[in-house]
Amino acid sequence: MIDRYTRPAMGEIWTDAARYARWLEIEVLACEAMAKRGAIPAKAVAVIRRRARIDPGRIAELEAEVKHDVIAFVTQVAETVGPEGRFLHLGLTSSDVLDTGFALQLKDAGELLLRGQDALIAALRRLALAHKRTMMIGRTHGMHAEPITFGVKVASWHAEGVRNRARLAAAVDEVAVGTLSGAVGVFGNVAPAVEAYVLQRLGLAAEPVATQVVARDRHAAFFSTLAVLGASLERIAVEIRHLQRTEVGEAEEPFAAGQKGSSAMPHKRNPILSENVTGLARLLRAYAGAALENVALWHERDISHSSVERVIAPDATIALDFMLARMTGVLASLVVRPQRMRANLGLSAGVVLSENVLLALVRKGAVRQDAYRWVQRAARAALAGEASFVDALAAEPEIRKRLAVGELGALLDPGRHLEHVDLLFRRGLGTSEASRRRQSRPRPRVRALRRRVR
Repeated sequence: MIDRYTRPAMGEIWTDAARYARWLEIEVLACEAMAKRGAIPAKAVAVIRRRARIDPGRIAELEAEVKHDVIAFVTQVAETVGPEGRFLHLGLTSSDVLDTGFALQLKDAGELLLRGQDALIAALRRLALAHKRTMMIGRTHGMHAEPITFGVKVASWHAEGVRNRARLAAAVDEVAVGTLSGAVGVFGNVAPAVEAYVLQRLGLAAEPVATQVVARDRHAAFFSTLAVLGASLERIAVEIRHLQRTEVGEAEEPFAAGQKGSSAMPHKRNPILSENVTGLARLLRAYAGAALENVALWHERDISHSSVERVIAPDATIALDFMLARMTGVLASLVVRPQRMRANLGLSAGVVLSENVLLALVRKGAVRQDAYRWVQRAARAALAGEASFVDALAAEPEIRKRLAVGELGALLDPGRHLEHVDLLFRRGLGTSEASRRRQSRPRPRVRALRRRVR
């Protein structure tokens, strides 16, 4: 298959069992920190470690009664521990567990997305190099402008991909922040040393001043970054869709053996993969807007953000993970048609090189506005089929006075536009490895506590 999406790991991050496992890790580490301070018996921690189990079904049953997810969770775990379970959640508030666990999930999701972005960058690099000198027409406003190469177009996507990786790495670092500061965030019943111990073991930074919750500007930045990555993927997708149009035909999505494009028209080969990416990018932008709405909470906290995050966090990360995999697959198997690119380059009778003639005339002493008028008149004649562009130029007396026919022919050679391709590739591709090394700082991680889930 062309678009084989086989990365269930992202979805697994957002399961109930995975969320509860992170909560339990936080609770046990908090008990461990308290035991080191002599606040609870060390033997109790050993019992908690040995006996604590998670039962999502029982948690759901308790939550239906108490209407509070963290209370239901703590109650269920305490049931499996016995008397020592009374030390769970000592001095903590729900947001300590919720927000710190959420940070772990977002960090893990972000690291998967970074891997996906790396794969995309690698695919873009290969495609750009393969078509470094594949000539095609550049378009502005959808109209023929001047010659470029397909490789230069892809090198632009590559440079953007490297920038996006840096943005994503920064966003993951910014959101990898937890808190264990108790109700309203003033450490009323939990020591700051407990927070420091737990977060260090989890590989998270501490929210400097938590108002009981981690400030949501961090999350807004994270989800906005996902939207930017989605917009960049959409940029590539929209270009592929345009290039695949029948009238253009310069590139095409891979089309699998046995695939059908239309239920009614057997000839159709539609760019459905890129269209899917375009649609999902709209969702990511909507999720970014929702995350921005979450920044302003009432006083020290409310839970208006919670319902939003339960939807946008799994949806946005899974959607972007899918988009990265899909677009990487499309680029790896993209059908590129250099002959069609060359043919389209010649559709405009050479007039796309009109600037070369204009500048040559200015250098020969012509007033720019006069030269513009002469060249424009010749271009209109060529586009109307009255003459070739070189003949139409030579028919202009003021042009012929300044430029010989041989000079005009040289000026209309599209190869002139390849002179600085190497420079563009050095700028678009040359620094990517160094950039990624700078961005890939090692992040401390704790060995996950192993918990059996019934």
